Formats: sequence, structure tokens, C-alpha cells
Amino acid sequence: MINSSAHPPYRIKPRHQPRGFTLIEIMVVIVILGILAALVVPKVVGRADDARVTAARQDIAQIMQALNLYRLDNGRYPTQEQGLQALVSKPSAAPVPTSWRSGGYLSKMPNDPWKNPYQYANPGLRHDMEVYSLGADGKPGGNEFDADIGSWDL
Repeated sequence: MINSSAHPPYRIKPRHQPRGFTLIEIMVVIVILGILAALVVPKVVGRADDARVTAARQDIAQIMQALNLYRLDNGRYPTQEQGLQALVSKPSAAPVPTSWRSGGYLSKMPNDPWKNPYQYANPGLRHDMEVYSLGADGKPGGNEFDADIGSWDL
């Protein structure tokens, strides 16, 4: 007699464990990331320097506006000795301004984007007075991002 209720034995397929990445796959990904980094990083690095130059120009424009207000109130720009600090606190050195604005012309004197103080020349080489940054190298002159950035560029 044949047992009709009997089924042939089924084999349970073992589940496959997830495989890790092969060394070749990892190397291909690393090469692709290296190529992308070689293309993108130089463009990003250059943008930071461009942003610093733009920030310096904006700071200088703001300082120039404050200097012009100082001159309107007092009839003259601060002297070389009084410097840009005359925009933040009332100078005590002669000539003491007679109509110095209460609270000053700037809340604080900013440093340039390279963390150096802005320079002030009265009289300037090109104009009555000049405000400038010495650029990335902090030295007079220079090329590209080391070049001086001044009120004469505005």
C-alpha cells in the first residue's frame, strides 16, 4: 500500500548571510572619492579666500562711512595718531573733536578677515586718508590674496 498522504521530503534552503564588500569594490569606491576630491577641493579652497577679500572690502566700506560721518560732525578726519579708534571712543589727543557723536561711530573696530587690525593713513598716498588691510600675508604689497585691499579699491 502506498501512503498517499506522504509527501516527498522538502529541503529547507539555508538563508544566505549578507556578504561584505570585496577588496576590489572598496578600492573602486576609494578611487572614485579621490577623483571627486581632486576636482572639488581646489574650487572650495579658492572660494574661502575670495570670501575673505569680499569681507575686507565690506568692512573697509563701513569704516569709510563712519569716517565720513566723523568728518561731517567734526570738520576733519581723525589724525594719524588718533587712528581708527577715534570712531569707537572719543579721542583725548589733540585735536579733540568738539561734536563727537555720543556712542561713537562704530560699536567696535573690526579686525580684517585674517585677524589683523585695519590700517589707517592720514594723509594717505592716494587720497586725503585711506583705510586698508595688508591682505593674507599681513605685509605691505603682495600679489593675489596677499595684496593690500584698501579704500582706493572702492
